[in-house]
Amino acid sequence: MLIAVLALMGAGPSPVLAVSEEREAQQRLDDIGERIQDVTRELDATRQARDEASQALRDIETSLAETHRRLDDIQARRRALRDEVVALEERRASLEAEREQQLAALAQQMDALYRLGLTPQLKLLLNQDDPGRLDRLQTYLNRLAEARNQRLEELDKLDTALDDNQQQLDERGRQLDTLAAELKERSAELASQMDKREALVADLNERYDSRQARLSALDAEQEQAERVLQEVQERVARLERPPPSTAIGETRGDLPWPVQGQLTSVFHQGRGVHRNGMMIRASAGTAVNAVHAGRVVFADWMRGFGNLLIIDHGDGVMTLHAHLSHFTAEVGAAVQAGQRIGAVGVSGGQASPGLYFEVRRAGDPIDPQSWIASR
Repeated sequence: MLIAVLALMGAGPSPVLAVSEEREAQQRLDDIGERIQDVTRELDATRQARDEASQALRDIETSLAETHRRLDDIQARRRALRDEVVALEERRASLEAEREQQLAALAQQMDALYRLGLTPQLKLLLNQDDPGRLDRLQTYLNRLAEARNQRLEELDKLDTALDDNQQQLDERGRQLDTLAAELKERSAELASQMDKREALVADLNERYDSRQARLSALDAEQEQAERVLQEVQERVARLERPPPSTAIGETRGDLPWPVQGQLTSVFHQGRGVHRNGMMIRASAGTAVNAVHAGRVVFADWMRGFGNLLIIDHGDGVMTLHAHLSHFTAEVGAAVQAGQRIGAVGVSGGQASPGLYFEVRRAGDPIDPQSWIASR
């Protein structure tokens, strides 16, 4: 489902009022999402001849995005489990070292008892030794026995801790095996989906019988994108509580690049949806980061753009990130500058991986190179 706009809410006078305002805001956002979805359906209905293939591409690229997200999740869980295994192994080494120390100390105590003989008190009595010496010896023996019992108790606790540690290691091992199997399955699923996508893209390209037909389709995609993006902008502007300022205007010319790569097209170069921004070639899977703080107001597949994520930075400024393989930030999420929001992909029918980046102010596209730092 096409997801749309979420705005930052101001703090209410009380928790109860804040919850009420949040619910009202969510209802307004749901209405906005339904309206924008209606707009895209109306636009799609005018191009039904090519829509079947486009819808199939949308479906497969949406599935690919979900598979990529699940693979990311599996990898993150594997890394976390491996970190736990390392910590458990370090704990085990520490426990075993402590156990060796306790055994060594216990051996010294047992050696001291052995050198005193089996019944040192009886020998002292039979030899009629000094009673004071006998008392001192008895006190020493009592303390030695207490120390021995403490060592034995410590050893018992260490053995229990080592058993628990081994059980945890075994459990993490089973979990890693399960994740490895799931990773293999998802990787195979990804490969299959990529093959299907390649076939769909080839089918779409075959539908153009001339260069002019292809250019006309690019213009049509741009027209559709402009109408939907304008709808997003207008809906945000009409919110009772618009997104607050993040002072993005003060950073103009100093914003970081959303991804490092080769710049292959610039503002107002070429045709289609890429005309209003810049195209950056980068390896598939490369992290795409927010250039400034804001809130995600759109994260969905759109014709021409593929997987598109829009961040509203307040003051009427929005940044667009297209052709993502998947999203790592959800609609409504507040993001900080430098935070990962997705990964470079080929969605939208692209032949090679890259990121399309665009900046809009008050709904109008502006040259993104005037906002990001030169390099």
